[in-house]
Amino acid sequence: MLARRKSRFSLLKFSITIIFLFVLGWIGYYLVFPDVSSLKKKNPKKTSFMEYRENQWKNQGKRIKIDIRWVPISAISPYLVKAVIIAEDDKFWSHKGFDFDAIQKAIEKDIKEGKPRFGGSTISQQVVKNLYLTPSKSPVRKIKEAIITWRLEKNLSKKRILELYLNVAEWGVGIFGAEAASMRYFNKPSRDLDPLEAARLAAILPNPIKYRVDGSSRYVERRAQIIYDIMVKRGIVVPEYEDVIKDKDEGSIPSP
Repeated sequence: MLARRKSRFSLLKFSITIIFLFVLGWIGYYLVFPDVSSLKKKNPKKTSFMEYRENQWKNQGKRIKIDIRWVPISAISPYLVKAVIIAEDDKFWSHKGFDFDAIQKAIEKDIKEGKPRFGGSTISQQVVKNLYLTPSKSPVRKIKEAIITWRLEKNLSKKRILELYLNVAEWGVGIFGAEAASMRYFNKPSRDLDPLEAARLAAILPNPIKYRVDGSSRYVERRAQIIYDIMVKRGIVVPEYEDVIKDKDEGSIPSP
């Protein structure tokens, strides 16, 4: 009997050791791969999330072509840059990849609703999810996301992370990036977006498949107005100046 117990204990100890080594190796892998440092100068041609969508469309029998047009952040309207940060990650410039206050609030909400969705993602985390992972809400995926996000923040500047996000974020069915979204919804390059257009684009980011920029959703209207009002309150937008510029563009101010 004693020998049998010792045998079981040895087997348990061996199993725990194997599992520990596997987990350690798994974590070690994501501490090295993928090569996030290459993103300093290289733009990804296709992201993991785009491939996920393509497989999804294929299984549904749909033929949808991905529309993505890379542009530097300098070619994107400052209004859109500000609106996206306000809407998605207001502490972007100060955190190290994780907004722990937002994570805590998301967890508390999940517990209250009884739905473990693990929200509170920062822009940095969303870049990682888009580039390398899938929309899965599993704890394993979140661990991978956390490891790669930490590495992303260590290797890339905040400006580059934001530039990547603005170019890979999903903005509708088959629409990826600010330039493609601006051309699709407003028929103009993203550098020319006005504050309200920027606010509407930022408003749908939480669920760009469910909500549309050119729709009549009360949620989009309300959220866009909140984002716009925050931009006004922070001095990002001066309504009187915008009105003058708009009138001038429409030719209502005669030339001398």
